[in-house]
Amino acid sequence: MIQKDELTLIENARQGDSSAFETLVLKYQDKVYNICRYMLGPHDAEDASQDSFIKAYRNLDRFTPMPGFSAWITRIAINTCLDYKRKPAHLSLVRTSGEGEEYEYEHASNGPGPEAALSSKQSALSVAKAVTRLSDKLRAVLVLSDIEGLSYSEIAEALDISMGTVKSRLSRAREELKKLLEDSREHI
Repeated sequence: MIQKDELTLIENARQGDSSAFETLVLKYQDKVYNICRYMLGPHDAEDASQDSFIKAYRNLDRFTPMPGFSAWITRIAINTCLDYKRKPAHLSLVRTSGEGEEYEYEHASNGPGPEAALSSKQSALSVAKAVTRLSDKLRAVLVLSDIEGLSYSEIAEALDISMGTVKSRLSRAREELKKLLEDSREHI
C-alpha cells in the first residue's frame, strides 16, 4: 500500500520536480541495487539499477497507486535485469572462475577470527554463485523473498503472477539451490 507522502512525491515528480524523484531514488536505491546484484552479479548491478530508475522516471505517467511504488520499481528492476541478460554484451555477467573478488563482505574487527571470517566469506560466495545459476524466474522469486524479505502477495504483485506460482517457484528455487550447494561441496 502506498503512503500519502510517497504519492505526493510521485505527483510532484510527474510535474517536473526532480528533487521529489531524487527522494524516491534515495528511499529505494538499496533495494533496487540488491535485486540487480543478485539477478546479474556485481559488475552490471549499478548500471542496471540506474537504468531501472531512468525507466521509472520516464514512465511516471503510467504509475498507478495500486499495488504501490515499491512493487512497481521492483518489477521495473527485474525487467531491466532480464533485458540485460538478453543482450549479447551481458551474457557472461558473473565470473565462475572461483575467485571471489567480485563480492565484497565486510566483517567487524571485533567479529570472528580470520579462519571463521574466511569460511563465512567462502560460504557466502558459494551461495551467491549458486543463486546466479538458478533460472531467471526462480532467482527473481528467491531474491525477493529471502533477500529482500517481501511477502508472497508483494512478490505476486511485483512479478504479476499468482500467489500459488510464487510458492511453487520459491519451493523449486530452494530445492535447486540446495542441490547446487550440495554438488559444489562434493567437488571441493
